[in-house]
Amino acid sequence: MIEARRLHILRAVADHRTVTAAAAALYLTPSAVSQQLAALEQETGHRLVERGAKGVRLTPAGEILLTHTHAVLAQLERAEAELAAYSSGEAGTVTVAAFATGIALVVAPAVARLARSAPGIRIRVQDAEGDASLPMVLDRQVDVAVAVEYRGAPAADDPRLAHVPLYAEPFDAVVPVTHRLADAEEVPLAELAKDPWIGPYPGNPCHDVVVLACESAGFQPRLEHSSDDFRAVVALASADAGVALVPRSALRGMDLTGVVVRPIDGAAPTRRVFAAVRRGAEEHPLILPVLDALREAARV
Repeated sequence: MIEARRLHILRAVADHRTVTAAAAALYLTPSAVSQQLAALEQETGHRLVERGAKGVRLTPAGEILLTHTHAVLAQLERAEAELAAYSSGEAGTVTVAAFATGIALVVAPAVARLARSAPGIRIRVQDAEGDASLPMVLDRQVDVAVAVEYRGAPAADDPRLAHVPLYAEPFDAVVPVTHRLADAEEVPLAELAKDPWIGPYPGNPCHDVVVLACESAGFQPRLEHSSDDFRAVVALASADAGVALVPRSALRGMDLTGVVVRPIDGAAPTRRVFAAVRRGAEEHPLILPVLDALREAARV
């Protein structure tokens, strides 16, 4: 009989690629993870992982079991949801991880909405970029992630996650008031090819959006300054340190002294925001009201 907790460990190892990283995500010791993997191999009668200089990878038998693992764990999430519904599920805590602008734009309004419509649900919010929040959901560190589509992100049909689209917003060009294009109604992205750039660090989903947009315009941006805080990005642009692309919602309420904000001429790069939960948990009586509240906040 295969134990479900060992399937969690197998999936964590597949996601994180090393025993040490999987152990950290699961709050276990590497020795405990190795022992559980060995026990799972005994239960199945197959070698499931191979260790190498760059970490571990699943064997063909391990890949077969991983496919079934996604289905089994999703079904267990559904079972927990139905049991919680049977027990009324009217009170409990849901943990949400989201990036800073997403917290301001949809999470905080959703928290206020839930305080009125579902006062028994307590929301705990953690600030985390999209590339960090999705692994946190998979590792059961949080229940819901509000994340941004990015290169390498799990696809909408990923068997581990259920996606709920929330909103999409364009990036605008932010240039110093002294910039040659400051008076333009719209900024052609290709005209910024020779400028120094300010932007998020690699790994931040917005970094991918900016780089891909510039590549589509025919150039690689020369990123001279890096910050994941858009207030810092705008401040550097106001100091004539370079140009930037910033999501429109991130500019709300910001001090824009020294810069001008202009839409992109043509197809603007877009930040697509979604909520994600472990597949099977989307109908949980505590999680479903949170997802509904996030949808409503996104509509507003």
